[in-house]
Amino acid sequence: MQNIRLLLADDHPAFLEGLKRYLGDQDGLEVVAEARDGEEAVTLARDLRPDVAIIDISMPVLNGIEAARQIKEALPDIAVLILSAYYDEPYVISAMQAGATGYLVKTVDIGEIATAVRALHAGETVLDAKAAEAVMKRLVASTGGANIADATQELHHREMEVLLLAAKGMSNKEIARELSISIHTVQTHLSNIFMKLSVSSRTEAALLALRKGWLTLDELY
Repeated sequence: MQNIRLLLADDHPAFLEGLKRYLGDQDGLEVVAEARDGEEAVTLARDLRPDVAIIDISMPVLNGIEAARQIKEALPDIAVLILSAYYDEPYVISAMQAGATGYLVKTVDIGEIATAVRALHAGETVLDAKAAEAVMKRLVASTGGANIADATQELHHREMEVLLLAAKGMSNKEIARELSISIHTVQTHLSNIFMKLSVSSRTEAALLALRKGWLTLDELY
């Protein structure tokens, strides 16, 4: 099995070096590039096409969110994990809108970053628990009494089932097993969901579903 190729971007040399050493020592992971600012991260991503880009949210020249947006626009298959000192709702929402499918605060155990990388490469979404709670509560509070029945106007029953399981963090393989359908069918449903909702990631779809009241926090935990 090929290694998961990583791009690291952070303007703090000590943190960057520590992260590089740790991830480089993990089985199946390979650090192929390091960037000290957002612009360099975008250039290296385009040149080397890593599998996962791990990007600090606060960097010079180009911030992490804008770097993530440019990387995803140029290379949609690259998974982006944002690392941040903040878990406030505006930062998380902006990161998800930029196309990131992972968001962790820098205070997490470094082992969680390696776990997140593998999950992102498998097509899953990783959202820091504190950030997820802050964002989801804010979105649920703003639904204004929306009803899950409204979802039938845009998504059919099977798509709602896939969306719920994806929002719970299940991989495509796990969703396929749970619903007794093929992985290809799961991928097709997710593509249709993204197209109908005008989103580009599972996290964006889940947040939109929460905001509209199609899903509730109780269903996700």
